[in-house]
Amino acid sequence: MVEVEGEVIPRKRWGAWLGPVGQSIGPILLGLVAGGILLLLTGRNPLAFYGDILKRGLFSSSGVQDSITRMAPLLLMAAGLIVAFRANIWNIGGDGQFLLAAAIVSGFGPGLVAVLPAGLGLVVLCLLAALVGALWTIIPALLKAVYGMNEVITSLMMTFVGVNLANLLIKGPFRSQKTSVPQTDVIPHDKLLPYLPGTRIHVGILFALVAVGAVYYVMTRTSFGLRLSVLGANPRAAVHVGIDVRRLTVVAFMISGAFIGLAAGVEILGVWGYVRADWNPNFGLTLFALVFLARLNALATIPLVGFYAIISMGGHYAARRAGLPDDFMLMVVGLILLFMTLTEYVAARRERRATRLVAGPKAALRPGGAHE
Repeated sequence: MVEVEGEVIPRKRWGAWLGPVGQSIGPILLGLVAGGILLLLTGRNPLAFYGDILKRGLFSSSGVQDSITRMAPLLLMAAGLIVAFRANIWNIGGDGQFLLAAAIVSGFGPGLVAVLPAGLGLVVLCLLAALVGALWTIIPALLKAVYGMNEVITSLMMTFVGVNLANLLIKGPFRSQKTSVPQTDVIPHDKLLPYLPGTRIHVGILFALVAVGAVYYVMTRTSFGLRLSVLGANPRAAVHVGIDVRRLTVVAFMISGAFIGLAAGVEILGVWGYVRADWNPNFGLTLFALVFLARLNALATIPLVGFYAIISMGGHYAARRAGLPDDFMLMVVGLILLFMTLTEYVAARRERRATRLVAGPKAALRPGGAHE
């Protein structure tokens, strides 16, 4: 439905449904086609390359399990980004929040799981990871809420600090004395998150799915979600209707950071058990594309994150087979981002033109409309 001049004009049902879907799937297809053209120019077979991705990431038992395991931290981070972006808060510091939480969990993890019961130790470490992620957003949150400073700059600067502080901790007080490689001590395998029966998929994926469902419910069914949407759409209107903008900004920022920190805890406690210096999976920038392709819809991130997990896990295998660097798939993701921007631009122009076409005749039909 489109509202024009105070009246509601129905759209075609299929068009209303296919529009958002096309704007989400279209950039992915265009990015893959552009990547295929680049493969052709370098003398590779695009069909063979993408076939290797599917073979490793989707059509093998181990590949499917690895892809689902990769989805756990990505979904948690996506949930955190949606909370921030719905309030028009650009939390660009996800990688710093993630790595600092990972370093803290890895540094304290071996000692905590040794003295606490297994289940309680994991809960404490997950809560600690969420707390670290939340606390690392306080400075950019307060600077934005109180002084109106651009959170893109402040959260990005906090990312640099967080990444280097994590490395400092790993190479300093958290460094293991059992290896010459700078890393933390390893949490025993039997103390990590348990696997789903009959698989190598840890239970963190269940936590992630619950978190995504909870964010979807909060954003669509609660007053808190409505306040975030109002704040994101028009901060002045939010003040006018009585929303405490400063408090809500800080809360949204901290919730976003908590989800990202929890993602780090799940990744360490479910997969690695330790962190090496200079390790950085760089999930943050990729997830920006996925979250916006999902139109900030938490449930819609699930298939998109699944798609990325498949090309991420299968992309390394395909790149090695094709004699390409692993960064080739990152370039494909960049192309998807580019086409997403172009698609948004075209869709916005079409929407404005359609509104003008409908509003023009309606204005002419009003008494005196031709002279207005």
